[in-house]
Amino acid sequence: MGKTKIYDTALKPETALLVSVITPDISEQNAKDYLQELEFLVQTAGGEVKDVFTQKLAKPEHATFVGSGKLEEIRQYADAEEIDMIVFDDELSPSQLRNIERELKRKILDRSNLILDIFAKHAQTAQAKTQVELAQLQYLLPRLTRMWTHLERQRGGIGMRGPGESQIETDRRIILNKISLLKERLRVIDKQNETQRKNRGELIRVALVGYTNVGKSTILNMISKSDVLMENKLFATLDTTVRKVVIDNLPFLLSDTVGFIRKLPHHLVESFKSTLDEVREADVLIHVVDISHPNFEDHIAAVNETLKDIDALDKPIITVFNKIDAYKPPVAVDENGKEIKVTLDEFRNSWMAKNSDPAIFLSATEKTNVEEFKQKLYDIISKMHTARYPYNNLLY
Repeated sequence: MGKTKIYDTALKPETALLVSVITPDISEQNAKDYLQELEFLVQTAGGEVKDVFTQKLAKPEHATFVGSGKLEEIRQYADAEEIDMIVFDDELSPSQLRNIERELKRKILDRSNLILDIFAKHAQTAQAKTQVELAQLQYLLPRLTRMWTHLERQRGGIGMRGPGESQIETDRRIILNKISLLKERLRVIDKQNETQRKNRGELIRVALVGYTNVGKSTILNMISKSDVLMENKLFATLDTTVRKVVIDNLPFLLSDTVGFIRKLPHHLVESFKSTLDEVREADVLIHVVDISHPNFEDHIAAVNETLKDIDALDKPIITVFNKIDAYKPPVAVDENGKEIKVTLDEFRNSWMAKNSDPAIFLSATEKTNVEEFKQKLYDIISKMHTARYPYNNLLY
């Protein structure tokens, strides 16, 4: 009796190579951090990173982003290891994309395209799906020519240029019509959301903001005792979740919003401005920071930049340093060149001395300092409530 053959029918993740250009204005640490983030993005999209290629250049090559020698090195490795896709850490121009595709004969993605793919995967509501589709079409519009390169390979270039060109024009017109349709649909959804927000009564509104994957949904679940999706993935939350929360006798609305990220494509920020209305119209912001991340100060700057873009930086902000259970003291060097470790208490004291905003240090998963956080929130909201409704006896 012959042996039974066993076939593995499980879907294998697509394999990827990461490519980055390190320019003089980027530090080694920042370059490493960007690549780690890009790897996390690939994993979130369902891929598997096999290797990383970096090149130091004054600025990316105009035609192929990296130099011709580096491109050849990538091609040889990708051929030998049968790599499925190459992911670049910056947005590629349409001509760069075309040239690289021609050289490597593989699926080429840039950071923007990858983020769009993750957004499309995680979009649940009509609003998020419309926003993602709009951003995808805006990204695709200047890159339409690459859609037709396969015709040259199938039947040769001669005789195909006219129809190919007119086909591109047809596609461009279809896409432009679709874009205006989607914008109109978003306007309708925005109006509905505005009505919804007005119908929520006159409760004080609090919004959780922060870099992606810092634990905002965990904090929402912890305070509101609700069951919002939590995953160790980037952009697990795309749709704004609003919950009514009561601390002691004080009710308020708490919303969880999409996480921010560095180098977020401009058209994505534009498309998601309506989701960020929840942040713009909030009375108080809770800025959640993952203190266990070595570059959390860069994350704070990236979030503040986005808040500035949407005119939301002038609101009362409570900074919450989350994940203190995973905090690893960074090493600083004193004036004598001696290494010193910055403990959590030292960081807390220096932060409080430098910043006027209240700050809370907690661990949402371990439930550390949760009561202190709730008390701080209660103090700020009750003052606002009393100022807004001086004759309301809700608090007495």
